[in-house]
Amino acid sequence: MHELSIAQGLVEIATAEATRLGATHVHAVYLAVGRLSGVEAGALEFSYDLVTDGTLLAGSRLVIEDVPIAIQCAPCDTVRELPGVNRFRCPVCDTPSADIRRGRELDLTRLELDEPDDVAPSLGSSFFVSSTDPLS
Repeated sequence: MHELSIAQGLVEIATAEATRLGATHVHAVYLAVGRLSGVEAGALEFSYDLVTDGTLLAGSRLVIEDVPIAIQCAPCDTVRELPGVNRFRCPVCDTPSADIRRGRELDLTRLELDEPDDVAPSLGSSFFVSSTDPLS
C-alpha cells in the first residue's frame, strides 16, 4: 500500500509548513488527486489518520479534491475533459490524444490552521499553495 508512504510525506510537508507559519494546530489538509495518479482515496484517508497521530495534524481532516483527466485536442485546439480513464479521445471530435494536461496531480493545495495568539486573534486561517509553487 503506497498510500501509507504518500500520507507520511504529506504529513511531513504539511507539518513543516505549518511550523514555519507558526501554527498551533492544523484543522484540514487539502489535496488535489488526479484520476491517473494511482492513488486510492480510501486507503490514503485511512493511512493519513494513522500517521497524523501525535503530530500537529492530529485530528485534522484530509480533504481530497478529485482532478479529472483532460487532454489537449489538436484539431479542436483546446483542452477537453474526459469522462473516464478508458478512452483518450476528444469527446467532441473523437480524435485520439496522448497529450494529457490534467489528471496526474498529487498536490497539497491548502492548509487550514490556527495561528499563534500573537499573530492573529482568529482561528481557522487558510494557507493556499499553488500547484506551480510547491511547498519546500
